[in-house]
Amino acid sequence: MAHPASYRPQTGEIPTTPGVYRFRDPHGRVIYVGKAKNLRSRLNSYFANPSGLPPKTHAMVHAASSVEWTVVASELESLQLEYTWIKEFKPRFNVVFRDDKTYPYLAVTMGEKYPRVQVMRGERKKGTRYFGPYTAGAIRETMDTLLRVFPVRSCSAGVFKRAQASGRPCLLGYIDKCAAPCVGRVTPEEHRQLAEDFCAFMGGEAKRFINRLEKEMSAAVAELDYERAARLRDDIIALRKVFERNAVVLAEDTDADVFALHEDELEASVQVFHVRGGRVRGQRGWVVEKVEDATTPELIEHLLQQVYGEDSEVQGRIPREVLVPENPSNHAELSEWLGGLRGAKVDIRVPQRGDKAALMSTVRENAEQALKLHKTRRAGDITVRSLALQELQEALELPVPLLRIECFDISHVQGTNVVASMVVVEDGLPKKSDYRKFSITGAAAADDTAAMHDVLTRRFRHYLTDKAAQVPVSGEIINPTRAGTAAATHGTEATPSDPTMPAPKAKFAYPPNLVVVDGGQPQVNAAARALAELGIDDVYVVGLAKRLEEVWLPNSDFPVILPRTSQGLYLLQRIRDEAHRFAITFHRQKRGKAMTVSALDGVPGLGEAKRKALVAHFGSLKKIRAASVEELTSAKGIGPALAAAVVLHLGSSEDAGEAAPAVNMTTGEILES
Repeated sequence: MAHPASYRPQTGEIPTTPGVYRFRDPHGRVIYVGKAKNLRSRLNSYFANPSGLPPKTHAMVHAASSVEWTVVASELESLQLEYTWIKEFKPRFNVVFRDDKTYPYLAVTMGEKYPRVQVMRGERKKGTRYFGPYTAGAIRETMDTLLRVFPVRSCSAGVFKRAQASGRPCLLGYIDKCAAPCVGRVTPEEHRQLAEDFCAFMGGEAKRFINRLEKEMSAAVAELDYERAARLRDDIIALRKVFERNAVVLAEDTDADVFALHEDELEASVQVFHVRGGRVRGQRGWVVEKVEDATTPELIEHLLQQVYGEDSEVQGRIPREVLVPENPSNHAELSEWLGGLRGAKVDIRVPQRGDKAALMSTVRENAEQALKLHKTRRAGDITVRSLALQELQEALELPVPLLRIECFDISHVQGTNVVASMVVVEDGLPKKSDYRKFSITGAAAADDTAAMHDVLTRRFRHYLTDKAAQVPVSGEIINPTRAGTAAATHGTEATPSDPTMPAPKAKFAYPPNLVVVDGGQPQVNAAARALAELGIDDVYVVGLAKRLEEVWLPNSDFPVILPRTSQGLYLLQRIRDEAHRFAITFHRQKRGKAMTVSALDGVPGLGEAKRKALVAHFGSLKKIRAASVEELTSAKGIGPALAAAVVLHLGSSEDAGEAAPAVNMTTGEILES
């Protein structure tokens, strides 16, 4: 690994003009390609203070051994050259968008003598027209319907040659879903025209064909040719079925690609809806690993470069409008570049309101779900889970396998309603029956470290209590949680010391191998101190700091940095995120209850159900305050003693000047008057 100072160019050697630069490793391979408006300013930023660079950029400049640059005449040329080099060299430190699945396209091989309609995946071929992408079921149903009206050949080359040799068409030829050019029913020119019409319909000219067929049907009816009119009617119904399958989401003259993304620290998910003629004609998605420290505008720039650069030879691939969540870097130059590829103006913009903004919100939801699905699939595979646990054990140098992991998180709003969560993972999978919630009050709620110390102390004090309650039988210890109350280590039947007493539930009797806390060094040290004070030395503690996803060990000056592709890091992130979700849910519940204040809350013996019954009976707090003891007893569940307590409480509150209606403290809404 080379130090950046060993290959840093002299400042005076670097031009101040726009250009593109390449970092190479000791083997001469290009590992990063970038562009700059001012090459000198950009390259000096890599070498001026290497230790202060973001982690991924720091790794890149230390993996490189040389840097070179090419001067260009304008920022537009730098954009084009950067894309060309990224496509050519595939640098490992550049963002590369990869499809999250293989999407099928409806393809027409116009380059052949007898064009063929088929479903295709993978790389595009020259001379073939593509429509889509679509879902697998929808594309085959569309193709089957359209072949009724446009009977283009759809058979393979082998089937076509056998039909030519035998002089008999295949089954599709007999059921009129193929014009059978193989046996000369139509000429090559007539068959090509059918293929052109098929492409025109798929390209958005559906109304033209429907109108033509309607005129032919009317003419057939006028000529009393009802059989032909019936066939034309069925063709019209088929075309309308395909045309109306996609719901209209925008104005009918709208051609646009709507992009949205959802990202976390390590990955980003991108989804696009292809809108043609106001209808969603297809959907596509990518998941990208964030190997470089790119902002959202930079991610969008790389995305548009790769999506449209790959397909620039396909006619009509780039629409008039490209809608994005944020304007990309080099917005003007990127618009000009895409306009050159399309041969007409391309408008890249961010929708602010209306139908387009609403559609982008839908696309964003799809991106969020796609990222969740991507992570869930990675987590669900038993091989991946085993690898994650093994990697984590080796990275942390732990002597025991991680059969059970517990993660703790603190949640509050400016120190109020402080709560904590405990989530449990066994064999890499969540065990929700063992999740626990903690309320934190008093001095422990002063800050996150005190709260973490309090929660760990309470959790493992319960563990020690449950452990002490376990019953020794024949010299063995029974763990009620893992083995039940009727199984001993060597098969000896376990019985409680007092047969009349039920077996303890032992909610906390099963200790974890690893405790994960959400936070950095202070939280980890607080957790380790809590375990040490209880005399527990066989449970290991780590913390996951969110800013750079560092793993902290107790009393360590430096964190453990797991590789960005580590399955162990993914496991820690999923556990941390689940603990965060669980804590926030509990905090919101507690905060919601605390925000509703009522003068009836302090009445001894008046619970929530009776309080609601009292308010429902009288209608307002004012009427309750004016009621006598006898009148209060007319409400359901209110006896004389409780009615007297209500009168006493409301009277004392009024005398003290504390009488007030129930108020939602967030909205200011008066709940009772």
